[in-house]
Amino acid sequence: MNSNKLALMMLGGFLILSGCVKEEPAEVRTDQTMMNHDEMEDGMSHGEMEGHMSHDEVMQLKDSTGENELIVPPVLERNIDGDVTYTVRAQKGETQIFNGSKTKTYGYNGTFLGPMLQFTKGETIKIRTINELDQETTFHWHGLEVAADADGGPHDALQPGEERVIEFKVTQEAATLWFHPHPHGNTADQVYNGLAGLIFIEDENSKHLNVPDDYGKNDFPLIIQDKLFDENHQLNYREARNEDGTIGDTLLINGTVNPKLTVEKEKVRLRIVNGSNARNYTLKLNSGDSFVQIGTDGGFLNEPVTVQEVTLTPSERAEIVIDFQAIDATSDLALVNEDGSVLLPFDISHSNGVASELSTQLNDFTLTAEEKNLPVNKTVELFGMMDHVTINGKKFDPDRIDFTQEQGVTEVWEIYNKPDIMGGMIHPFHIHGAQFKIISRDGAAPPENEQGWKDSIAVHPDETVKIAIQFKNKGLYMFHCHILEHEDNGMMGQVLVE
Repeated sequence: MNSNKLALMMLGGFLILSGCVKEEPAEVRTDQTMMNHDEMEDGMSHGEMEGHMSHDEVMQLKDSTGENELIVPPVLERNIDGDVTYTVRAQKGETQIFNGSKTKTYGYNGTFLGPMLQFTKGETIKIRTINELDQETTFHWHGLEVAADADGGPHDALQPGEERVIEFKVTQEAATLWFHPHPHGNTADQVYNGLAGLIFIEDENSKHLNVPDDYGKNDFPLIIQDKLFDENHQLNYREARNEDGTIGDTLLINGTVNPKLTVEKEKVRLRIVNGSNARNYTLKLNSGDSFVQIGTDGGFLNEPVTVQEVTLTPSERAEIVIDFQAIDATSDLALVNEDGSVLLPFDISHSNGVASELSTQLNDFTLTAEEKNLPVNKTVELFGMMDHVTINGKKFDPDRIDFTQEQGVTEVWEIYNKPDIMGGMIHPFHIHGAQFKIISRDGAAPPENEQGWKDSIAVHPDETVKIAIQFKNKGLYMFHCHILEHEDNGMMGQVLVE
């Protein structure tokens, strides 16, 4: 098959771009990482290309009928005896997602998804992690600033029946984080089958803010995931898997199919986590009403930002507040996706909730002039396709160090999503063990609702993003695309912090 024929087959599609990393000038970096279509097609079968095209035309989600009240993840109780704070078990089981049938699933301390863990800045936490699966797994604390040996990357696999206790001090500010597995080559499968949980960090600032904080009443987490169920209501990942990122037609929020959320006439906080393998979401109200965003991946924004919509790529988080007292409750109000798919209908009760004003000053996040003017220390170039994704022309190698960085020193990483002649796709780029600041997107300041702490960032085709990042702890950390199939296919590198 020649290049022209390949181009015709893929016309209009997205190109999967991999992370190419180099500590060299951009002109050298670009020359060394170019891959032409002939080189790509040499390693691609016809079936693979068809799989790529099927992912380009992203299937629309089925509308939520709103027949099931949203499940709220339970708060994990702290251990009473001993010095271990929490015990977290990776398990398998069966879950009744649909009436009349049970689905084989994975979960933390249960059969599907996991609980919410609560940390307070300044305290020391010990967690006993136990693998009760029949395959190896890890426990990755996504967004948590911890030493690498507690991060739960692919180097820290637990075999079936093994357990490990990790210990760390909570040093970062209030934030909504999450945890999930990270075994190399098998992350996508395990997350798809249900391994995902929540972490809420509080600090002195958050305790004194006037924001909704009554968990399960006016403060709700939303773990948003799309799945593809077979005729027996099973999650058959091997059949559903797409090398460009697995997409489903059925939405689950906190593991609830066809969810609705009953709220009172008050301000309600939604802590949204894109826990999908590959799907991006642009969330808005079907009424056209605005809402405010108060937080990003790693903490509060400086002040509430009024928005009409918020876009999240896999692993990104956003905290928003909707004022249900100010919205017309006579219409069928719902959170919808950009294509109009109904994700979460709201049932607004006739009773009034807590009447309060949001704090106008939430945080003191700053991007200093010094950080803005730092030279670029590291360049990351995203390029590739399907299971041919690479980093700097190479697959992930656990024995290779791609970057080194000094502990406590801020450096600037420049991330470029290099398009092929067919275009490209957004890549969510995630760095372990640290929170970073966005300096610029294509030379311009980031939008207001991205001017806060981040650990994942959406990089658009032909876009260059600059970030300032500092690691508080030492060790070997991953950086990778958070489309989980890309990660499993080797779109990942390592930075050694010394």
